[in-house]
Amino acid sequence: MTDVLERFLRYVKIDTQSAYHSETYPSTLKQLDLLRLLELELHELGLQDVRLDDFGYVTATLPATTNQKAPTIGFIAHVDTSPSASGEDVKPRMVENYDGSEITLNADLNVMLSPVDFPSLNQHEGKTLVVTDGTTLLGADDKAGVAAIMSAVAYLAAHPEIPHGRIKVGFTPDEEVGAGVDHFDVEAFGADFAYTLDGGPAGEFSCETFNAAGASLTIHGKSVHPGDSKFKLKNALQVAIDFHNLLPVFDRPEHTENREGFFHLVSLSGEADLAAMEYIIRDHNRDTFEEKKTLMLQAVDFINFRYGAGTVDLDLRDQYYNMYEKLALHPEILDLAREAYRAVGLEPVEVPTRGGTDGSRLSFMGLPTPNIFTGGYNYHGRFEYLVVEELKLARDVIIEIVRLAAA
Repeated sequence: MTDVLERFLRYVKIDTQSAYHSETYPSTLKQLDLLRLLELELHELGLQDVRLDDFGYVTATLPATTNQKAPTIGFIAHVDTSPSASGEDVKPRMVENYDGSEITLNADLNVMLSPVDFPSLNQHEGKTLVVTDGTTLLGADDKAGVAAIMSAVAYLAAHPEIPHGRIKVGFTPDEEVGAGVDHFDVEAFGADFAYTLDGGPAGEFSCETFNAAGASLTIHGKSVHPGDSKFKLKNALQVAIDFHNLLPVFDRPEHTENREGFFHLVSLSGEADLAAMEYIIRDHNRDTFEEKKTLMLQAVDFINFRYGAGTVDLDLRDQYYNMYEKLALHPEILDLAREAYRAVGLEPVEVPTRGGTDGSRLSFMGLPTPNIFTGGYNYHGRFEYLVVEELKLARDVIIEIVRLAAA
């Protein structure tokens, strides 16, 4: 078993699920269990300036091994897993020499990982997969990225004959709840540029992400006994349904792909008297992103006209922007990664990422940060899996990036 796989299997067994609407940072204290372990392991590897700060960020420095002028490069991954599925008591299982058939994740619950439902499996015959037991997510998002970075710096620390400039590593909490770099100190981190290791098949290179906003709606109804409610009842849940139906049906995630944006209803809760809705709004194009926000504002105005002023309160806030706006200004950073991909036998596959990474915000905070694959699939649920050979390639890309940058 290789170092990168050993690290991955160790990390996923630690529950680091983050939480929305928490009043702490990190949003869950259990994220610190893994962050403290990483702090310890970085010390053991001999890295310098190892620090776990008050916000839960772990940073460290691997000193340069060359006197040649080379950039300081950062590598960043997040430790938290999604609130969408349990991350408690994860039981990873290896499927060696995968034969292309259906994989039984949990016989008792009849949970199957099938290439019929997940055609990406057809690409992995003969490979080694890590799967779940069908009751939790796996945590490859983003513990695969954490493992790739840790394995790469361990290798470089053990092989000082490899010329490289100064390397910075950073591990963040709360990326899955949109707060991953809320308190990240770019200047103190001290990198000229960075790469996140955060998901995707081997060869995928992400330079473009969504523009993103979040919307919270509070709907004020008027509860009256249904037997005596004519012209009196204002059912907040019905108002919520009416609001949702004002938004374009085909601008929902299940009807979109590539660069098509969407409105996604994340949650709906409440009763006749009071209801709450949460949306995320996504679009790669800044103009159509702004149009979607305007449409939501118009829908609120219409509901308040129809049901009375103050029926709906909207809190609409931008979350991050398409990082390509900033990365396009630094083509040398993108070319360096492309060259590293080719050095390990991969042709870069550049597609617009239908999501975001810590790099989305870091790029606008002054640290250009595109994203590198990790070999994980089907994130945020019990059908998540990792291809071990692709995780190893992610580690190798890191090593090639720092070697090429010093050449």
